Amino acid sequence: MRKVTVTIHNDEYEYEAGTAYEQIAKDFQKDYEAKIVLVSVNGRLRELHKILSNDCTIEFITIAEKIGMETYRRSATFLLVKAVHDVIGDDKKNHIVAQYTVGRGLLCKLLDVKPTEQFIRSVHARMDELISQNMPIWKTSYSVEEARRIFAEAGMEDKVRLFKFRRASKVNVYSIGDYKDYYYGYMVPSTGYITHYDLFSYNEGIILQLPSRHAPNIVPDRTDSPKIQRTLQETSNWGASIGIEDVGDLNEMICNEGMQDVVLLQEAYMESRIAEIAKDIVAKGGRKFIMIAGPSSSGKTSFSYRLSIQLRALGLRPHPIALDNYFKNREDTPKDENGDYDFECLEAIDVDQFNKDMLELLDGQTVELPTFNFKTGKREYKGDYRRLDANDILVIEGIHGLNEKMSHSLPAESKYKIYISALTALNVDEHNRIATTDVRLLRRMVRDNRTRGTSASGTLNMWHSVRRGEEKYIFPFQESADAVFNSALIYELSVLKLYAEPLLFGISKEDAQYYEAKRLLKFLDYFLGVTSEGLPNNSLIREFVGGSIFNV
Repeated sequence: MRKVTVTIHNDEYEYEAGTAYEQIAKDFQKDYEAKIVLVSVNGRLRELHKILSNDCTIEFITIAEKIGMETYRRSATFLLVKAVHDVIGDDKKNHIVAQYTVGRGLLCKLLDVKPTEQFIRSVHARMDELISQNMPIWKTSYSVEEARRIFAEAGMEDKVRLFKFRRASKVNVYSIGDYKDYYYGYMVPSTGYITHYDLFSYNEGIILQLPSRHAPNIVPDRTDSPKIQRTLQETSNWGASIGIEDVGDLNEMICNEGMQDVVLLQEAYMESRIAEIAKDIVAKGGRKFIMIAGPSSSGKTSFSYRLSIQLRALGLRPHPIALDNYFKNREDTPKDENGDYDFECLEAIDVDQFNKDMLELLDGQTVELPTFNFKTGKREYKGDYRRLDANDILVIEGIHGLNEKMSHSLPAESKYKIYISALTALNVDEHNRIATTDVRLLRRMVRDNRTRGTSASGTLNMWHSVRRGEEKYIFPFQESADAVFNSALIYELSVLKLYAEPLLFGISKEDAQYYEAKRLLKFLDYFLGVTSEGLPNNSLIREFVGGSIFNV
């Protein structure tokens, strides 16, 4: 057999042409604590079942890396779907829908059976059996029409709709045994790779509990976020009520009924939710401080303006305050482990001054509020005097708004806390969910480029640090909120597509963010693009694409 040279860790090794990358990965697995699930061959990602053909440089991708863990989770989901199919035993119908994350787990709704403990045990046993058999996960390329025929025969109408709008001529279909399914992204080569998972029953479904990439060999305990989950379920139910549960449904409605109906329905639903929160604030009485917090690109500013309008309609006088104006002067800002200023931590805020000002306002005094000058790194006072009369209320927005340490001296009965995030309930199809993080990332990418001239690569490079700050300073406090507001718009990815695609295509193969750019481009390809021309000027999405009536 012909020998080829493989460069790994700057050392050269000889392998026979035709050797599977999986075999090479096994030779080097001892050097890695986490499981190798993909390889990068000359800078191009490859699944492990692919074979070596020419001299190349190889890098290994483990589940301790983002794209590796996504591959593991996707493969585990396929394994669960296959096991449920085998236990129920109906070849002509899908029995399970991947919905949304619950803590560190994925909630999957069962369609034909109740999640009894016996049923969960049966599915778990079947998954373990498939894992012990180490069955190959094959990938086969079909024409779009052939793929639609395969899934029509299997009763997977969601995939038939999705592929109706596919522009590529081929579709990659995965199979375990004779069970075929479609997944957006890479897979591990066999079922034996899924070594860490657990199953729990939850309402009408199953939670597939999986490790995180930060602890890839440990299945964490189940954690619940009832307020977030209730909000996601309400959003999912609303989408079903208007006939849009997945991307195929959305594309069909855009084609058949036009984008305007989708926009009007979504904006009416969102406005009704904002109005409900405003009414709840008034009903509770005595709330002077509306504390709003949420992760990056949740639409906090637009939401605070729209909430303020609803509060005014109910007879209150809302006044916006940004917690950013209470940043400490630059020279007093803490630094992180890399020696950079840490603007995300609570210690970057002058908490004492904030509490002093708010208490004086609550006491009926007149207070001069600060403005932070981000160019000079100094807090300034420019005559912004405020006084709270009977109907005045402060709408305070900032990263630490839900943290009790931020407003520790204010009476609990004077505060109303709101958590806001883009909690996407729309799916690509019944087995491929859309990560809420991806929606916020695309929002931020479009806004950063429009308002700051930041490239897509620049946004992607700093996204990890943004996410780290959210995990530390925002998510731990989300369940303490009095209200949860979902800022996701069911149509927004069709709008963001036209803005984000040119930015992502601008990322070169040499860029470290090339893989992520390719992934996002493939994701956006599922959506029909629509212009923003017909969007209302108070729509939350205008905070990102431009044209908002609000000062955002």
